[in-house]
Amino acid sequence: MEMTEALGVGKQRAGWRPDKLREHRETHGLTLEEAGERLRLVAEQAGLRDVPAANPQTLSQHETGESYPGPPYRRAYCLLYRATEPSLGFRPALPGEETHFEVTPLVEQRNGSHVIAVERALTRISDGHGFDSYSWQQRVMEAWKRRRTGGDPHNPCVVLVGGFAGSGKTEFARFLTQLTGWPLVDKDPLTRPLVEPLLTALGSQPHDRHTDLYRERVRPAEYAALMQAVYANVTCRISTVVTAPFIAELTNEEWMQRLGNRCAAQGVDVAPIWVQCDAESMHEYISHRGAARDAWKLERWEEYLATIDVDLRPAVPHLVVDNRMGGAISLADQARHALGAVSG
Repeated sequence: MEMTEALGVGKQRAGWRPDKLREHRETHGLTLEEAGERLRLVAEQAGLRDVPAANPQTLSQHETGESYPGPPYRRAYCLLYRATEPSLGFRPALPGEETHFEVTPLVEQRNGSHVIAVERALTRISDGHGFDSYSWQQRVMEAWKRRRTGGDPHNPCVVLVGGFAGSGKTEFARFLTQLTGWPLVDKDPLTRPLVEPLLTALGSQPHDRHTDLYRERVRPAEYAALMQAVYANVTCRISTVVTAPFIAELTNEEWMQRLGNRCAAQGVDVAPIWVQCDAESMHEYISHRGAARDAWKLERWEEYLATIDVDLRPAVPHLVVDNRMGGAISLADQARHALGAVSG
């Protein structure tokens, strides 16, 4: 039986099956109290925030359909039960969520649950347009293996991870960094200490990201600073994961051509990744992270949505991570958890 619940944004949650959550708990032989204790522990180990109580009353509300779990709770449940959101009844499965690719055995380690978890997470990277996703998935797996065996048969690589606010791009970029060992260059922490004082000095608000002043006078300098940090690594031939919205850049063939030429001159490859997400999930992620720079978007959500195209794709060959309804981030959580269990 399908169940729905009215949400704060005035929509219905279609396809929710809270009975599935109870079935998983009972299959694991857990009481509500025991499940709550383990939920708090797994959330703490994974570094998830906003799973403060996980008391029996809250878990009971989730299982009876009185309250739909927010993103941190859903991520923690997936980690606890080693399951996906569709299998836990949070939503219907998306097309292609169960696809797999072949994983070669590790040289010094047998294929265990950690390898399976990584493989499942990497299946969320697919061909967006003209990019060999299978080979790139294998490349990331090889980078993981090389951290244990040494050697790199490939050129260094700059991975551009772009997407709209709340799409999950930063979380996925962190996952790639933790998997490969490549350094992460994240626009927000890198440029915010300069951007906010500059906006204030120009007479705007420090969290302005929607006016012409920001777009025309501040954003170009912000992205120039970001890319200078990336080019410093390119010059040293260091593979790098860089994350930012990259809305204008990934849709600009000339900009991407200049980046490709500059990297190619140093023997460095470029792999653009677009993180696809649905509007409802983006709203949910933005609401839960509570960043000041998102205040305008949340206050004028419909107005903001009218300015973006959720079906936007880069104008150059690229990869796509399908994070609609949080599917990719949930699998990345489980892969990181499995890797942590192996290293521990």
